[in-house]
Amino acid sequence: MIRTESEAREYTARWADDAAMARLERFSDLLLAENQAQNLISKPSEAALWQRHIADSAQLLEHVPRETIAGTAPGPWLDLGTGAGFPGLVIAAICPHLDVVLVESRPRRSAFLRDSVDNLGLRNCRVVGERLERVKPFKSWVISARAFAPLEKLLRLSAPFSTNRTLYLLPKGRSATHELNALKPSIRAMFHVERSLTDDEAGIITRA
Repeated sequence: MIRTESEAREYTARWADDAAMARLERFSDLLLAENQAQNLISKPSEAALWQRHIADSAQLLEHVPRETIAGTAPGPWLDLGTGAGFPGLVIAAICPHLDVVLVESRPRRSAFLRDSVDNLGLRNCRVVGERLERVKPFKSWVISARAFAPLEKLLRLSAPFSTNRTLYLLPKGRSATHELNALKPSIRAMFHVERSLTDDEAGIITRA
């Protein structure tokens, strides 16, 4: 279990090389500065940025095949409702050869994401500043979402972007099991809950 900022940095460094760690350090500076202008993350979580947000995002790599990290995945990683960049921008910073698409409809947040992508030189990452319903569908290798919508709605809206090979990685906090159990049995059987490494009581809904 990752409980401190030091442990979070050490854990993230298992996935990220020196260049990626430098990008994440720069991103954390950009985010904390922008958080003074708009509410990207809660003020209390600023002191635990690496544990609550960066390592929390990086842990999703535990659940993907090797080709995802190597950049030979047969499609992009689609992150829905990216907000401040979690988990999608963190994934893009760690995996510079992986195509990542960030969907964020709120103009100020999408502007921050675009500025961050440019500042970090993430040529593998693009920001779509539209509601998902207005985005032209494409087939995704991974679909992630941390605070996008209730699970049933999320699955419905993301269906045009999914294939029978698409991996779902949905950090749902402490509501994970409850939201999964609320699905129809035929759909619920396709998913399971993995325990989060950053919160004893949180879960990640996955389909792999």
